[in-house]
Amino acid sequence: MENHNSIQKSHAELSELIKTLPMTENRNPYTMDIDELDTLGIVRKINHEDQKVALAVEQELEHIAAGVDIVTEALRNGGRLVYIGAGTSGRLGILDASECPPTYGVQKGLVIGLIAGGQKAIQESVEGAEDTKSFAVDDLKTINFSNKDVLAGIAACGNTPYVIGGLEYAKSIGAKTIAIACSKGSLIGQVADVKIEVVVGPEVVTGSTRMKAGTAQKMVLNMLTTSAMIKLGKVYGNLMIDVQAWNKKLVDRCKRIWMECTGGSYDEACKFLDETKFNVKEAILMKLAGISQSEAEKRLKAANGHFKTALKMELS
Repeated sequence: MENHNSIQKSHAELSELIKTLPMTENRNPYTMDIDELDTLGIVRKINHEDQKVALAVEQELEHIAAGVDIVTEALRNGGRLVYIGAGTSGRLGILDASECPPTYGVQKGLVIGLIAGGQKAIQESVEGAEDTKSFAVDDLKTINFSNKDVLAGIAACGNTPYVIGGLEYAKSIGAKTIAIACSKGSLIGQVADVKIEVVVGPEVVTGSTRMKAGTAQKMVLNMLTTSAMIKLGKVYGNLMIDVQAWNKKLVDRCKRIWMECTGGSYDEACKFLDETKFNVKEAILMKLAGISQSEAEKRLKAANGHFKTALKMELS
């Protein structure tokens, strides 16, 4: 009887504790038996849960759009987008930042990813690094973060001290801030100017937020930077006309994009791209507007790099 009462008390205490946890730390009732399933059964359950992610992101589209507008305005006026996070969240920010230069031709450092624990934490866990607010302040000061920049804090649970410290510092110097969490009522959301809280529910394996939460965060980061780059004129139709020819695959992509935009031949693509040293945007503008490389360069500069604005200048 005494043992039974002890178990009941333990369950009651656990129940109260669970109520205080963010959704990302709760157990998923659908996957309680996942360790008893065959391989196909396991992956079916994972896939079933993954299908919920896009629908959860859809619920936050208005907030994501508000974040895009903040980012676009900052980049247009000489600022940067800085992601800050710990663990998987930090790594996802670094991933998105690293893919912007080759995809959209932006200079390195326009989009930056900071992770609690520094470079070492990209590949392995750095224990305790995320628990100290001041570490984030130090990291932001190291990159000369200013009020022209935007700080996007990423935390699945929404309560990571390192991220909170970064957002608080950014706010204190007048910078715009965005919070990206996977729990409602997140602490980072209470600090930031724009809160994006994508509630994907409990993970397949309790607390493994590299799964649904990580997928949701990756989708949001894709939207933030892709939408901002579109608004900055780095896309023509749905073609990435600022792509950088850093390898053979990208060289071939540049040629295909030029041909798609202009209707010109492969040989012409090679000629125009060689003349512009593989500045795809200039090469396309030269062909469509019938102008020289130097004139294309001038127009794009006058249009702040916005392709369609530069193209319409021929009508003025």
